[in-house]
Amino acid sequence: MGATTIQEGLHEPIPGYDEQIVRWFVLATIVWALVGLAAGLFIALQLTFPSLNFSEYATFGRLRPIHVSGVVLAFAGNALFATSLYVVQRTCHVGLWGGRQLSMLVFFGYQLFLILAMTGYPLGITQSKEYAEPEWYADLLLLAVWLVYLAIYTGTLARRREPHIYVANWFYLAFIITVAVLHIVNNLAMPVSFVGTKSYSQFAGVQDALIQWWYGHNMIGFFLTAGFIGMMYYFVPKQAERPIYSYRLSIVHFWALIFLYIWAGPHHLHYSALPDWAQTLGAAFSIMLWIPSWGGMINGIMTLSGAWGKLRTDPILRFLVVAVAFYGMATFEGPLMSIKAVNALSHYTDWTVGHVHSGALGWVAFMVFGAIYYLVPRLWRAPLWSHRLVEWHFWIATIAIVLYITAMWVAGIAQGLMWRAYDQFGFLQYSFADSVAMLHPYYLVRALGGLLYLIGAVLMTLNVFMTIRSSRAGRKEPAPPELSGTDPALQAAFASKG
Repeated sequence: MGATTIQEGLHEPIPGYDEQIVRWFVLATIVWALVGLAAGLFIALQLTFPSLNFSEYATFGRLRPIHVSGVVLAFAGNALFATSLYVVQRTCHVGLWGGRQLSMLVFFGYQLFLILAMTGYPLGITQSKEYAEPEWYADLLLLAVWLVYLAIYTGTLARRREPHIYVANWFYLAFIITVAVLHIVNNLAMPVSFVGTKSYSQFAGVQDALIQWWYGHNMIGFFLTAGFIGMMYYFVPKQAERPIYSYRLSIVHFWALIFLYIWAGPHHLHYSALPDWAQTLGAAFSIMLWIPSWGGMINGIMTLSGAWGKLRTDPILRFLVVAVAFYGMATFEGPLMSIKAVNALSHYTDWTVGHVHSGALGWVAFMVFGAIYYLVPRLWRAPLWSHRLVEWHFWIATIAIVLYITAMWVAGIAQGLMWRAYDQFGFLQYSFADSVAMLHPYYLVRALGGLLYLIGAVLMTLNVFMTIRSSRAGRKEPAPPELSGTDPALQAAFASKG
């Protein structure tokens, strides 16, 4: 394997490769996508129609963590497990270190952690932090699972047959190691008793706030950025059938991003009790992040050089490329919002919600959708059941994102302007209740966007289910070519060879 190309067998299972664990994680990704997106739609409706907060166990405050963890830890997390374990085997030309038993331990241990967290949120069993982390017993389980995951990944890299470590593995490994460190430090807590669920954090006050946002922003930076850049550097070249535009730029992208991201967290604490120098440090490093972020985005987009025509006929490639475009937009908006003058307008408003979801729905989820559509035909060795459904999924999800983020941008900027508006006597021109009432039509549009996005995920689920069903039905016959089916000419060529 060269530095800028990836070779992979297409038709038959490769002896020694563990594809079963990847299949399990792909299926878990799809299931948790439905859970996380459905929870997001429901809490969006709760904000629009407060009467939907009908029970103490089903209020917005209790259900919001289910949405956040369901989308981030469950949907995106399972996607990262699936793709990283797939990519590391293909690029290292070896099976997973530790065997099937160890990898299945990671799978079932992670799903158990997610179930413990999701059931604890409605009951109020959390550490009461911004990201509503589950209590100490779930944290310890996650730590154990994560260390086994790290051992499998590093063990596979250590016994690789390919001397070169492909750049996607650099990003995946940085994501795994850094998330372990973030998890340990942020969740340092002392249990009240080992037979109870309550614990107390080892940090308090502004120190706790700084640790929380060092954790929170770097979970975005490494869990939702570095890991997904690893996906980008594998799946975009594979689906485009083109080498990475600049492999050297990908290495510069890696080291610059890893160094700069870890310092950016304090920009979430502008105008707080955090010392001003620390706030400024966070803003400065956030602004510097523009350079490596856009370098990586340009590298991903320019990988299509010579293959732009594929976008007309290949909806899977379209998912991946639009994801990279949203990465560029989100990483422009984030540093912009870290500037103190801009933050004074945007902070605590729905502008921040729009920014977060442009990254989550556009960058993260679109990259996962593209990866799933790439993986399913190869893992189950059957062409996708319906390529028209992939097209429908793409356009429905794109419209959903536009509705969602534009509604939140307008609502957020209007909020910020209303909160700082004064009349000729120096009094506030609008009450807080006035700004809340103003939000109602925008919240309706956001709920509509969330509904459309969920419909797109349901279409994907149906497509994957029918693909798996067709693969099982056809096992008595010779295995079909391993094609995503996006290119009719390729299908015809392989059919003629059969």
